[in-house]
Amino acid sequence: MEKKYFAPSELIINEDGSIFHLHLKPENLADKVILVGDPGRVALVASHFENKECEVSNREFCAITGTFKGKRITVLSTGIGCDNIDIVLNELDALANIDFKTRTENEQLRQLTLVRIGTCGGLQPYTPVGTYIASAKSIGFDGLLNFYAGRNQASDLEFEAEFKKQVEWDAQLGNPYVACADKELLDTIAADDMVRGVTIACGGFFGPQGRELRLPLQDPKLNEKIENFSYNGMQVTNFEMESSALAGLATLMGHKAVTVCMVIANRLAKEANASYKNTIDGLIEKVLERI
Repeated sequence: MEKKYFAPSELIINEDGSIFHLHLKPENLADKVILVGDPGRVALVASHFENKECEVSNREFCAITGTFKGKRITVLSTGIGCDNIDIVLNELDALANIDFKTRTENEQLRQLTLVRIGTCGGLQPYTPVGTYIASAKSIGFDGLLNFYAGRNQASDLEFEAEFKKQVEWDAQLGNPYVACADKELLDTIAADDMVRGVTIACGGFFGPQGRELRLPLQDPKLNEKIENFSYNGMQVTNFEMESSALAGLATLMGHKAVTVCMVIANRLAKEANASYKNTIDGLIEKVLERI
C-alpha cells in the first residue's frame, strides 16, 4: 500500500526544516511535553531543568527542550484557546510521526506524553482558590473535535447526552463533546493530592464563561445549570479554555494527555487571586516530578 503523501499546502515546513508555527525540528521534540498557555511560563518551568539543549520562539509559541532529573522534556507555550491547541497538537504530531524529507508517515510511530499546566475558575464549594484540579473529563464548548473523523469514538457520548439534557443545551451554541484524559497518565499526575474533576473548555473568557459586561448573555442561567449538573457522581468542577481539544486530539492521534490547573478564581464564592504567578510553581514542581 502506497504511503500517504502530505503536500506542502497541508504540512508547511520552514526553509530551516522546522515546522511552520512552532519553529521546532523533529529532533528538538522530547517524548514528554509540558504545555502552558503563557509564553512567560515556559522560562519558569525550564528554570528547573539541569540543562537546556534547544530554545525557539515564534509568536505566542515558545519552546525549550532540556532535562529534569535525567528526563528529557519539552516545555511549550500554546497561547489561549482550543484553536491554538489545534495548531500545537497537529504540529507536535507531525514532528513526532512524519518524515519531513519524504513527507510520509514514519514506520515507527511515537507516542507523546502531554501534560498541560494551566489556571482555571472553580465552580464548586470544594474547589476554592488554590485547589489543583486534574481534568478526568473535559466538555468542549469549542466544537473543534466535530471537524475530525472519529469524533464520536473520542467522546463519552452518554455523558454528552446527559449534559445536554440537564443544562437544556441550545443547539445554536454548537454540539459539545466530552473528551477523557488518559487514565494511566491521570493517575500518575493527579496522584492523591489533586481533585479529579470535569472541566468545561470554553470558547471565550467572557460570554462563554457567563461573564457579563456590556453585552447580555444568551442564557443568563447557563452557569447555574452547569453548577447543578451531576451524572454518575461527577460534577463540573472548573472552567478553562484548552483541555477538551488537548484530550480529544491526543486520543485520536494515539498520544497520552491530561490537563491540570490551579484554581485562581471561584465563581461561586466570587473570590479571585490575581497574584497566582507566585504560587503556581508548586504545581509545576509536582508535574515535573511525576511526568
